[in-house]
Amino acid sequence: MIQEALPGAAELQAGTGATVYDTAALKQLDTAHHLHPFTDHALLRQRGGARVMVRGDGIYLWDSDGRKIIDGMSGLWCVNVGYGRTGIADAVYAQMQALPFYNSFFNTTNVPAVLLAEQLAQLAPPKFGHVFFTSSGSEANDTVVRMVRRYWDLMEQPQRQVIISRRNAYHGSTMAAASLGGMAGMHAQGGLPIPGIVHIGQPSYAEAGQGMSEAEFGIKAAGWLEEQILELGAGQVAAFIGEPVQGAGGVIIPPPTYWPEIQRICDKYGILLVSDEVICGFGRLGRWFGCELMGFQPDLIAFAKGVTSGYVPLGGVLVSARVAEVLVERGGDFNHGFTYSGHPVACAAALENIRILREEKLVEKVAAETGPHLKAAFAGLALHPLVGQAETCALVAALDLVRVKRGSVHANERFAAKDAVGMICRGHMFDNGVIMRAVGDRMIVAPPLVITRQQIDEMAERIWACLDLTLNDLKARGLVG
Repeated sequence: MIQEALPGAAELQAGTGATVYDTAALKQLDTAHHLHPFTDHALLRQRGGARVMVRGDGIYLWDSDGRKIIDGMSGLWCVNVGYGRTGIADAVYAQMQALPFYNSFFNTTNVPAVLLAEQLAQLAPPKFGHVFFTSSGSEANDTVVRMVRRYWDLMEQPQRQVIISRRNAYHGSTMAAASLGGMAGMHAQGGLPIPGIVHIGQPSYAEAGQGMSEAEFGIKAAGWLEEQILELGAGQVAAFIGEPVQGAGGVIIPPPTYWPEIQRICDKYGILLVSDEVICGFGRLGRWFGCELMGFQPDLIAFAKGVTSGYVPLGGVLVSARVAEVLVERGGDFNHGFTYSGHPVACAAALENIRILREEKLVEKVAAETGPHLKAAFAGLALHPLVGQAETCALVAALDLVRVKRGSVHANERFAAKDAVGMICRGHMFDNGVIMRAVGDRMIVAPPLVITRQQIDEMAERIWACLDLTLNDLKARGLVG
């Protein structure tokens, strides 16, 4: 408890019921002992330590100094039903009392895992009847690698080892998942990617579509997959993996022609198609799974995050009949799994989370109401002099920050990478009550699915004000005229 670690640091403020935190002491302890993910710790120390989050309700967070913040990123793309859901807390508590843990090895199961597997089979696209549980999206994509290669072994084509992914994709942070991802900064550490994983270009129209319509570019970008298959030899390729919309890569929304052409190519060469739905699943794109919106039919679906709205770690792989029948009928032991596969507490949290999503019709609300409203709000933000373009897909959205607007996504003049304009903007956002993530100079949001139209307007007003602050800051630094 904080009270034990920091005597006098947290106490009830007299007469208010609010908790008072010793932020300086918490930051000091954090700096002394906590190594954060994806963090330059020397720089964090120079900046005075980490921000301490202490409470959440709906779309809002409060830090230890009492500042109220709109969580434009749903934690880390995951708090779909918002903060403060006592129903999930109650379901977790009840399961912890009944059976806090037992493993799924050795021909054993538990009730929440059974019920959740059945629920997921109902929600998934047609022909998905099985699920393999993990604890995270990274573990889910590690499982994809193992499962894909096991499938081809059982099909008596063991030479099919290569999995094709995309540059700038994010599929997780473990050795296999980080290798599937196409982020150069991650590959520069740890000798990645591991053998048997190669990458093609991402379907970014702004990056590579000059001189083409978006439809034409979608076909061209999908064609990079066929070129890679032919270069490797079709008999060596096991699968292609992609996020329906690339999330951590900057909300890269492919043209409508892209995924149907990817499907055609995978079918032509008989390779497995994997949809990484860790971000896109469970309503983020206004459908239960993003592949449904994008018009393709994968063989495997990796999921995590929104399945429990982040309340308890859980992930997994949905397995189509094509793969499951081979694994079950021919496979014998599948020598893969995790201590916490099918954890009863995590599965109980997921069941309640899915009940909320269904009962409150949040997926339908995103498609019909809040997704279109976010699109309109970001169209307004595109008028800001610092914004080159705005893109949205249901409840993910992005703004490109540019030095000079010239009326075309391919003609806009961009900032130099060393200027770190996105991080400057992110700082103003955080300091003024809204969380927006910076991917280079691309500012992105993925708010909780419970956000209302009024709250979208509130978020957009704060973003505009922070863009003004950023513009003034850049003028003072001499980065814009």
